[in-house]
Amino acid sequence: MPQVWKDYQEKNKDRFLNEMLDLLRIPSVSAKSEHKADMLTCAEAVKKSLLEAGCSTAEVMPTEGHPVVYGEKMTDLSKPTVLVYGHYDVQPPEPLELWTNPPFEPTIIDGKIFARGSADDKGQFYMHVKALEILTKTGSMTTNIKFLIEGEEEVGSPNLGKFVAANKAMLKADV
Repeated sequence: MPQVWKDYQEKNKDRFLNEMLDLLRIPSVSAKSEHKADMLTCAEAVKKSLLEAGCSTAEVMPTEGHPVVYGEKMTDLSKPTVLVYGHYDVQPPEPLELWTNPPFEPTIIDGKIFARGSADDKGQFYMHVKALEILTKTGSMTTNIKFLIEGEEEVGSPNLGKFVAANKAMLKADV
C-alpha cells in the first residue's frame, strides 16, 4: 500500500470509524414493515457517503420494495470500470436476549465492532466506500467505479433482478 494511502487513512481513521458507527445505528431491517422509514434513512446515508467519498453522482433509486443506491465515479471512459455490489439491509436482531449489547448501538470490544450489520454488510461495503475516498482524495484513481448498494438482500433480493434488467447500460462494467 502506498504511503500516501496509509497517511490519509491514519489521518482520517477516527472519522471513518465514527461514520461507520453512525451507519450501524440505523436499524435497516428490510424484513419488518415498521422499519420502512429506517430503510430510506439508511439509503440516504449511503448516498451521502458515496458523494462525500468522491462519487460524481449518487442517487436513491426506487424499486417495488426498498430502494437501491447507485453511485459512480467515471474518470476516463477508456479505463476499465469496476462495479461494487453491497447491501444496506440487515437481518432482524431477535432474539434480543442473546445480544450482550443493543444490536443497533455499536460496541467495540478488543478492537472488534459488535452491531447488527457490522460484517454483513454495512461494514463490508463501507470499506469499499472509504477505499474510493482514499483513492480520490490522493489522486490515485486508475479505474472508473460504480456502486450498486441494495436494500433487500436479506429478504432474497426480490426486486434486484428487475432493477438490473431495467438498468443494464447504467450498470455496465468490466469487472
